[in-house]
Amino acid sequence: MPPLEEGPRAAGRPRWIGTLLYVPGLYGLGWLLVQPLGSLAPGLRPDQVNLAGAVVSLLLLVLTLPLRLRRVWGESHPWRALGVVAPPLAILGAFGRGLLKALMLLALVVGALLAAGSARWIGPAALDGGEWLNALALVVGVGFAEELVFRGWLWGELQRLTTPQSALLLQAAIFALVHPWSRYGWLGAMGLLGGLILLGLNLALLLRNDQGVLWGAIGLHGGLVGGWFALQAGLLELLPQAPLWLAGPGGSQPNPIGGLVGWIGLGGLLVLGRCQFLTNSCKRD
Repeated sequence: MPPLEEGPRAAGRPRWIGTLLYVPGLYGLGWLLVQPLGSLAPGLRPDQVNLAGAVVSLLLLVLTLPLRLRRVWGESHPWRALGVVAPPLAILGAFGRGLLKALMLLALVVGALLAAGSARWIGPAALDGGEWLNALALVVGVGFAEELVFRGWLWGELQRLTTPQSALLLQAAIFALVHPWSRYGWLGAMGLLGGLILLGLNLALLLRNDQGVLWGAIGLHGGLVGGWFALQAGLLELLPQAPLWLAGPGGSQPNPIGGLVGWIGLGGLLVLGRCQFLTNSCKRD
């Protein structure tokens, strides 16, 4: 995907109705296709059936995205336009930078929790091999799936439907709103919604600074999800007195981007990303 200020590379222009219905339609179809599993395998829990539906929906997305980009965007190389296909060194470099930024944000949160006496460090020995594999699967799986949808496809469509600035803000707002932010009471919900918007803006800026390579955003997003899972799975023990404003909303399973430290870290990262973009723009000029 091209830098925001340069506009779309192709003359293709989607329609709002198609953009709004495309991914929800695939999700609904995936959910319908897995419903027979409940009868074929009665031992499956509802959440396992829903997970199977999400996997089927992702497969449908991967299969249909190239067709949509060729027909609607006018792209002859859809996976390159989405930022998935790029030179190997560009992919590795972008992914590594994104993952490093995720680790820095998590280190900031952990440091604040330890300094405040709201957590106790246990260490890597507390995690078994299955938990490490689960964390790795979250890094790759969640990072790839959500970034393909929100920064790869959605942001590209919005840039073809509206102005660059509106597209940037809209993709972050939609990304935040579709997550379960409203279940934590007024203060927690507003904190998490704001944190998700900041994260969406950071991921978009990272993609832009990586010249459209999606893997940096995958590394940052997946690193935060997988890294926080590993911390909660045993690396770190959150104490009962950990305040919401510090640890984030969610009770015993908090989301740190909804807390004050998460906001500070994401805000600082956003400023650095904007400065990097301005620096790169000056060099090009």
